[in-house]
Amino acid sequence: MTAASLTDTQGILALAALAASGLALIACIVLARTVRSLCTAQRLVLGEGGSRDVIAHSVSLQAAFEALQEYMGDVTTGLNDRLDGIEVALTGAVSHHALVRYDAYNELSGQQSVSIALLDDRRSGIVLTCIHHRDQARVYAKQVRDGLSELELSPEEAEAVRAALEGDPSVDALAPQTRTVASTGGTDPRDAAGA
Repeated sequence: MTAASLTDTQGILALAALAASGLALIACIVLARTVRSLCTAQRLVLGEGGSRDVIAHSVSLQAAFEALQEYMGDVTTGLNDRLDGIEVALTGAVSHHALVRYDAYNELSGQQSVSIALLDDRRSGIVLTCIHHRDQARVYAKQVRDGLSELELSPEEAEAVRAALEGDPSVDALAPQTRTVASTGGTDPRDAAGA
């Protein structure tokens, strides 16, 4: 072809076709790179698992998520049931306690007599009292329900119950309270109170 033939109709058409084919080649190269990056990204999402497409993969992910959600619901229900049982069991556990030390017979025996209140969250439990004398020791137990005793409490026992329910840290073994109970003819006044 000569230079004169590029200016006629056939030459112009040939140049236009060459330009269009060059643009098409560039577009094909760009598209090939785009498809290759999409395939790489799809392989990252789908893995190397063969001929699955994105939709099938999404469906399998949805099914796995629903199964996991159902399993977590079952586990949560089981844990809630167990927690409810534990809370009920702990309601009856000793959670309030107090110790009051005192001299029961107006003697200086080093506050060897004690009253201990052991109560649960329902304010129920027992009060144990141990009265120490030189010759003997006596132990009394009284049941407490809803913060009230079935039998009359001595002042020390009532103080132990109050301290246990209020959580008074000043009434414990390290901070003994001095209490004296008058002795009448060698008998314990708790005997007369129905202990």
